[in-house]
Amino acid sequence: MIEETLAGVVERFNRHAAQNPALHQELAGLVRTIAVRITDESQYALDLKGGRLESLRTGAVGHADITITTDAATFLGLVNREIGPMKALVTRRLAIEGSLEDKLLFRRLF
Repeated sequence: MIEETLAGVVERFNRHAAQNPALHQELAGLVRTIAVRITDESQYALDLKGGRLESLRTGAVGHADITITTDAATFLGLVNREIGPMKALVTRRLAIEGSLEDKLLFRRLF
């Protein structure tokens, strides 16, 4: 279920980036590897290249520029907009590791 939901997030993000030239331009030169750790499920990785998310895969990744850690319920709550990212961060249900610039990219995903 999480993998399908994450694939939906990727699709939604790519569609939004394609329809929003300013966002596409902002992200066009960035190359990042993103790890998503669902503590009670599995780990996933994907790449941000050319203003698009791609190469969604299951399993641990060697090096990640951004690591998002949460549990399945919080992840689904974020995707369904039942909980906001800031509330999840403040209540420690969500952790994001990476540079400040990379952490700010997270807001573009949800």
